[in-house]
Amino acid sequence: MSTTVEDLNATVEAAHAAFDKARAASLETRAAWLEAIADALDADAPGLVDIAARETHLAIPRLQGELRRSTFQLRLFADEIRRGEHLDATIDHADEHWGMGPRPDIRRVNVPLGVVGVFGASNFPFAFSVIGGDSASALAAGCAVVHKAHDGHLDLAARTTEVVAAALDAAGAPTGLFALVTGRPAAEALVDHPLVKAIGFTGSTTGGRALFDRAAARPEPIPFYGELGGINAVFVTENAWASRRDDILAGYAQSLTLGMGQFCTKPGLLFVPAGDTDAIASALARALDGFEPTRLLNDRLHDGYRAAVSTIRGDAGVDAIVEGDFATTPSPTVLRTTAAQVQANPELVRQEMFGPASLVVEYGSESELLGLATLLEGQLTTTLQAEDADDVTELTAVLTDISGRVLWNGWPTGVTVSYAQHHGGPYPATTSGTTSVGTAAIHRFVRPVAYQSFPPSRLPEPLQDANPWGIAQRIDGSWIQSVRTGK
Repeated sequence: MSTTVEDLNATVEAAHAAFDKARAASLETRAAWLEAIADALDADAPGLVDIAARETHLAIPRLQGELRRSTFQLRLFADEIRRGEHLDATIDHADEHWGMGPRPDIRRVNVPLGVVGVFGASNFPFAFSVIGGDSASALAAGCAVVHKAHDGHLDLAARTTEVVAAALDAAGAPTGLFALVTGRPAAEALVDHPLVKAIGFTGSTTGGRALFDRAAARPEPIPFYGELGGINAVFVTENAWASRRDDILAGYAQSLTLGMGQFCTKPGLLFVPAGDTDAIASALARALDGFEPTRLLNDRLHDGYRAAVSTIRGDAGVDAIVEGDFATTPSPTVLRTTAAQVQANPELVRQEMFGPASLVVEYGSESELLGLATLLEGQLTTTLQAEDADDVTELTAVLTDISGRVLWNGWPTGVTVSYAQHHGGPYPATTSGTTSVGTAAIHRFVRPVAYQSFPPSRLPEPLQDANPWGIAQRIDGSWIQSVRTGK
């Protein structure tokens, strides 16, 4: 049963009340809450995975790994916030001799935004859904979370929320700090609610753009951190193709079919030298031999996959080198076209086929790659398959301009959770310049506040000279490392 707008309003108000109680919690306390959630998820892992497998058609080993990723992420964020680096605590003492005139005592710190609405993804029911990256980073920042469940795994969303809420309650967190709502009316009201201060979203370009516009149209516009997908183009140089063509094609086949092509980082485009069409078909057939397709996540996604592949396949300049199908368990499709056809119709390289399909583009000369890259819209990732002697400086610069992560001789599927990770990219890959994966994701849900000439006793702990939390502070321009870690 969908959440009514009245119930949504009550849920958001309860979340705001919980935020008001929790906002002053120490970093140690907040970290302990995250660890309590991770422990509870681990304890209930068999039940959660069974529900996820039933609702999503994903394999149990994949789901087990995804849940481990989620609990690892919670613990990593706990360690991160204990250090306090996300606070960016900066202290400028009063200085009568400051270069532009006397300077008052001024101190800046990041504070949590408030209530964050999170929209989960269908393709990662743990890693990018209920207590996935957006929810975990918002809680780490000190915010309350109201999660809008994805219709593709409602039972899992309810069970996960029960586990998270019980863990927070047992750890002493205020009731209402994490809550769940369902249905479209509640989704729209969540974006509209004046107590909601930011939205995290992972999903389709169409749905994300509608919510992004709605967030911007509020009387008080709020940040909308939307990950909308991408094509994830791969560029193969002539030297790389000549030296390891079949290895490249084997890696491509494995990456585009991983998780039935339902990764937002699936390589949807492969640019290769022309002249080897038959060899490509043979190599891909070998690489895909024995591949056992499974059902896609849901019927709506299956219909969208069919429509996207059919649209590109219907272009007069496109043919199939691996002829797939749209069966209940669809076999992979690999389409082929030419650089000239793409230049005549750039929409061919701007259409995401979310599922086990991809497009190979054959170019006549490596000099064409730069122009082809400029036809692409914003990407989560782009990849170079190249040799050390190749001069790809200009191409790399263009790929840097249009993508959030650029890979060298790798494949884009697989987004580790770490300190340097960036999972984002220019629109339409995302709606912001931030990351939704890695410790830097926490920064989305804080904002800076400066305190000027405050009495020492009234300053927040991170800005006190005594540094009771033992965090890193920048004092009069120089970083004083964390007392807690010595880093």
